[in-house]
Amino acid sequence: MQPSIAVADDLATQYLLRIGDTALILAQRLGEWTGHAPVLEEDIALANMALDLVGQARAVLSHAGAIEGAGHDEDQLAFLREERDYRNATLVELPNGDGRPGDFAFTVLRNAMAATFFRLLWTRLQASSDAELAAIAAKAVKEARYHQEHSADWVVRLGDGTAESRRRMLAALDTAWPYAAELFADDAVDEAAAASGLGPRWGELRADWESQMAEVLAEADLPAPAASRFLSTGKRGVHSEHMGYILAEMQHLQRAYPGGVW
Repeated sequence: MQPSIAVADDLATQYLLRIGDTALILAQRLGEWTGHAPVLEEDIALANMALDLVGQARAVLSHAGAIEGAGHDEDQLAFLREERDYRNATLVELPNGDGRPGDFAFTVLRNAMAATFFRLLWTRLQASSDAELAAIAAKAVKEARYHQEHSADWVVRLGDGTAESRRRMLAALDTAWPYAAELFADDAVDEAAAASGLGPRWGELRADWESQMAEVLAEADLPAPAASRFLSTGKRGVHSEHMGYILAEMQHLQRAYPGGVW
């Protein structure tokens, strides 16, 4: 069994891991829909969005490994860390919803929330003092724009649809919305990134994120949830009970067959 790797805790590496891990884990969740989406077109769309996110994760994790300087490549960072060393926002590790593979309303709402965040982040990262990260962002922002538009269309369609689709969207809001606060909770990692020009404090994106999400919810005739004092902690490596199950599936091949490649 392949042992885990230890990752440096320098703040620049941690900033990049938060981006790469959030994209990676969301891609894993979206991949669970392959062959199970409600219509063939959406099956293909979700798979393509998952692949976009995998590409973003690969680029960012590869760059994180280069900055860290310990010789870790993107595969090692993706598959050979302990749970506590992943830095993704908790929102993306939540199950897709009730049932198998999940609830489509929850999935598209979470996609809208995450894609809106990523679009804002990638837009700002195009001006990063790190030329490699800026180049990654220039490509990724185009993908995030499509993800945002696609998922927002579904939120509107379901929120302003049948009584059943509206019920499911309201339930999805109750579940997913409290986890948004973590995206914008700044700490020393954000402060160091802002000071060096590596990237913005994630909290700086909050006002624009709330404005854009409010427009989507208004068009869907859905109420904006009230603010909550709850704050999840995945960005600090303290995850929900669901993360271990994701990693058990995601890491199995690399753990069982060290160095295996496609």
